[in-house]
Amino acid sequence: MFKKLFKKDTAGQSGEKPYSENEMLRSIAREAFVEQRRSRRWGIFFKLLTFFYLFVALIIFYPGGLAKPVDKKKDHTGLVRIDGVIAADQKANANAVAGGLRAAFKNERAKAVLLAINSPGGSPVQAGYIYDEIQRLKTKYPHKKVYAAIADLGASGGYYIAAGADEIYADKASLVGSIGVTASSFGFVEALRKLGVERRHFTAGEHKAFLDPFSPLKKKEAEFWQGVLHSTHEQFITVVKEGRGGRLNFNPSAEGLDEKSMFSGLIWNGEQALALGLVDGLGSAGYVAREVIGTEDIVDYTPADTPLEALVRRLGTAVGVGLARAMGVESGDSPVSLR
Repeated sequence: MFKKLFKKDTAGQSGEKPYSENEMLRSIAREAFVEQRRSRRWGIFFKLLTFFYLFVALIIFYPGGLAKPVDKKKDHTGLVRIDGVIAADQKANANAVAGGLRAAFKNERAKAVLLAINSPGGSPVQAGYIYDEIQRLKTKYPHKKVYAAIADLGASGGYYIAAGADEIYADKASLVGSIGVTASSFGFVEALRKLGVERRHFTAGEHKAFLDPFSPLKKKEAEFWQGVLHSTHEQFITVVKEGRGGRLNFNPSAEGLDEKSMFSGLIWNGEQALALGLVDGLGSAGYVAREVIGTEDIVDYTPADTPLEALVRRLGTAVGVGLARAMGVESGDSPVSLR
């Protein structure tokens, strides 16, 4: 641009009229405008191209994006996934799981329902909702059996749900059990005192702030909270006993455990869990569908996020987990947790 102006300016020495200062400024402005418009067009082009690539990538890499679906009008095994922490704001929430269960039970071509579990547990409320829905649907559709297949982890709330199945399977190295209840927090009373910070917390109700980490822990309140956990633990134990019945091995002399140890929160691998009666066999979800149910084709009834929702969820989860780890806490927990 400036090269052109220079040429026109010096050309005046050979008889051509040189640019005036205003003409030169107008020419510079005009050239800058053209350059800016060209740059904007290329910017829009590359943004659209990036969006297109992201859209294609989401379709290709999203589970089942280009996969040929199994015909739901043919005999199949109805699969419902329980992945990750069981909580109201997580993918494994009661509403989503229950919706998948109802759809799988309702379809007569689904010869059985298979719970694919890979979870460390989570909210006892969410796990309880799912367990209760399994029992309701089993009563409504008595001809249809429910199986659970534990992958890496079927612990605490994950096992709570599995106990509602007619049969449970796991890999020999799966982690199974953790039949217990936990609740944790921090106490910052001494830290505030050393920093010279005065805590001002107003409540109506003598024990309203008993879980406040900035208030001293009182013995009676600690005993009360322990009673809440104990009661929730008993609910968990009842569910396991009802679900597993006489299959639990409470014989310490025959690779079994006494009842107290069985429900102490310990966790075992799949091979040990089989000896203890916590599972009925060793095998994957595919094995259960093929060898136990006898219907190898599997239809996934788990409600799926759209590609955009999946991307947003993963980004949000990654940020949340990163912050939680940086602060030394975990996200997604309720005050009481089956974990």
